[in-house]
Amino acid sequence: MTDRLPFTLRQTPDLDRWITFNEDGTVTVCTGKVELGQGIKTAIAIICAEELDVDLHNIRVQSGDTEAAPNEFMTAGSGSIEASGAAVRQVSAEARQFLLQRAAEEMHTSIENLTVENGIVANVQGNENISYWQLMQGRNFKVSANGEATPKPFADHTKVGKRAQRIDLADKVVGKPVYIQDMVLDNMVHGRILRPPGYHFRFQSLDQDGIRSMPGIIDLVIDGSFIGIIAEREEQVVNALEKMKQITQWARHGELPDQEALHDFLSTNASHSLPVIDGTPVEEPVPDFVTAESAVTTVNATYTKPFHMHGSIGPSAAVALWQSEKGRGETLTVWSHSQGPFVVRGAMAQVLKIPEESIRVIHRENAGCYGHNGADDAAMDAALLAKAVQGRPLLLKWTRDDEHSWEPYSPAMVMKVQADLLRDGHIAAWNYDVFSNTHGGRPVARADGSHFIAAWHMADPIAKPEARPGKGSHSGIHRNADPYYDLPQRRVIKHLVKVAPLRTSSTRGLGAYGNVFAIESFMDELAHAAGMDPIEFRLMHLTDERAAAVIEAVRDQANTIDLVRDDNPLLSYGRGMAFSRYKNAKCYAAVCVDLSVDLETSNIHLIHAVIAGDAGQIIDPDGLSNQLEGGFIQSASWTLKEQVLYDADGITSRDWDSYPILTFPEIPTVDVILLDHPESRSLGAGEATQGPASAAIANAVSDAVGLRLRDVPFTPERLKKAAAS
Repeated sequence: MTDRLPFTLRQTPDLDRWITFNEDGTVTVCTGKVELGQGIKTAIAIICAEELDVDLHNIRVQSGDTEAAPNEFMTAGSGSIEASGAAVRQVSAEARQFLLQRAAEEMHTSIENLTVENGIVANVQGNENISYWQLMQGRNFKVSANGEATPKPFADHTKVGKRAQRIDLADKVVGKPVYIQDMVLDNMVHGRILRPPGYHFRFQSLDQDGIRSMPGIIDLVIDGSFIGIIAEREEQVVNALEKMKQITQWARHGELPDQEALHDFLSTNASHSLPVIDGTPVEEPVPDFVTAESAVTTVNATYTKPFHMHGSIGPSAAVALWQSEKGRGETLTVWSHSQGPFVVRGAMAQVLKIPEESIRVIHRENAGCYGHNGADDAAMDAALLAKAVQGRPLLLKWTRDDEHSWEPYSPAMVMKVQADLLRDGHIAAWNYDVFSNTHGGRPVARADGSHFIAAWHMADPIAKPEARPGKGSHSGIHRNADPYYDLPQRRVIKHLVKVAPLRTSSTRGLGAYGNVFAIESFMDELAHAAGMDPIEFRLMHLTDERAAAVIEAVRDQANTIDLVRDDNPLLSYGRGMAFSRYKNAKCYAAVCVDLSVDLETSNIHLIHAVIAGDAGQIIDPDGLSNQLEGGFIQSASWTLKEQVLYDADGITSRDWDSYPILTFPEIPTVDVILLDHPESRSLGAGEATQGPASAAIANAVSDAVGLRLRDVPFTPERLKKAAAS
């Protein structure tokens, strides 16, 4: 029956790797997924508490430790609840079955006569009881999951689906030291990295003696263009870094291309083009456009998005410690906020040329980013510097300038759409082409190179690998490029542009943000061309009742809202709606936005948003609401404000003034409607609203002023340009 086990549990079936009953009356459940602020620890704790019949406050969650937790690869793709949640549910059910069997033997009865309340097993035919902890007595299970235990039916759930207090928030609210930057270890030193001024600069010279003589300096590490400084105290290493910035000489070897020509470059320089069939790319020739002879109208449009940052409020950081252990030789421990501790461990071993088993990576929280920011690079930086001070832990922090100018960005994208409409308004043919650089740049162990900045800058460098087209279902560029609507003919093509002006990798939603923005904006344009209501137009092209339900829920809730509108004649109001199902297989989400446009300044002001989400069985309603609302707000910031700027020398968006994000006064009020399906499996929801949010804003602007904005971000300058054209 092991083939019925969740995938990650099949990979690591040993129960002791997942769950421990502690002598203090608590339970520790382990997960390979990590806490990024999305509430996964709380959800995992709820699932475990439900299956074990243990109070939630007695559950402890340990995550992302390569020596203590199961390998669950990356925390990405909205897969934590579906993957780790399913594994923990089965693990907890198997542990409960094991303990009940042991209790039945102790009490000389059958399992059917036993009940459990907060870990106390009672015999209904007598007055005997025994706790889980008495049954375990500090021992290990020493058994593997076999799939024979059956988790509770949803009708018996008392904790799943109920609001619970987040288990990771209390310490943060009162200001306790919980983040990686707060770590204080005995005999700890501090490190910083001096990066080149831009991608095309390499180290030339530096007055090393002058830097080494500064107060508190322990070592100056120079390996090609990888330059690090180590000091006893943090202010000492900061002072040294500032001095190094002023006196270091760099040589320039090339320049960045013209930003104004970026989208033309993308749409004319595809390196690898693949048809996408049912969400999956195939190695076949790119087909001709599909057309419908009976069509009465053909509509086409081009949409674009720029490079986006993750915009983590806290810059990346890491702690590293090299030691010599008897019997193991040289070992490295790294505390990192990487989203893939096991994955980054393998990538680090490749660069450091040591066995993967010699490295332990322990997850520690930092500002969340939902994607590949500087976390992995900071871990590599810390490891390289810590080798110079073996036996002493080293805390390395990136600066804001480091994070803004060296993190991997969300790639720029170009989306071209054409559709034929029949007389009754139905879409008869659909053509979609998306052009982008790779969304896959995370450090992983690869024979053809490394994705670490440090590896590129060493005197003996490891080259950056050539980009390869992702071929998984709804991955990378083509995520959500295949519309969820019922279309009789569709042609969807992904175009990978291997030559990238800027460093790119995965950001929340990958290609889904740009693709859903384009598709859902175009659906409104098609509805207008067909003379139909945009919501009715969408419903006409959907047979999935759950998809229709979130759209109708948003429409009905929005229609009950009586917005207070200013009498100012310079304000024009609009409402827009959009829908998607993330990856066409996960959470359903619909978004409706009310906004105003200032006709004099062209400023767009978000007033109110309604979100409806269907994520199957809800584990933690508060966590799900937070994910849907947070995704909307982040997307609104991308859509209205964010754009990485650069010139020939390098990145010019190096602080919050040159890369503005949405501020608290600019955030609208938000209603979130959750459609629960407790009888269904849970669906990933962390990236469900980014795409619909952008399109809903575009559609609302069109409704307000009759102008179609197809290029993100929707700045006042762009709106003025659209009005003038």
